[in-house]
Amino acid sequence: MSKLTLGSLFDGSGGFPLGGLLCGIEPLWASEIEPFPIRVTTKRIPQMKHYGDINKLNGAELPPVDIITFGSPCTDMSVAGKRAGLDGEQSVLFL
Repeated sequence: MSKLTLGSLFDGSGGFPLGGLLCGIEPLWASEIEPFPIRVTTKRIPQMKHYGDINKLNGAELPPVDIITFGSPCTDMSVAGKRAGLDGEQSVLFL
């Protein structure tokens, strides 16, 4: 039996890929725009490819995976951000 594979949208610091690894799932790719979380996952999960901004991705060009995970794009909802909520430029991607 082959391993399940995972892709992660709005990846953050790679919580879903890490959970996948712990369950025997192979994370293949992620989409994230924030530099620090990308550095974290690049160091801790070096086999996972980063594709950057979801706005610039074409799903047909990504390697196929069995599981797609996603967090909510939180930059507009975080207390560290401008708190624009679901009307914010980044958080509308959730919809």
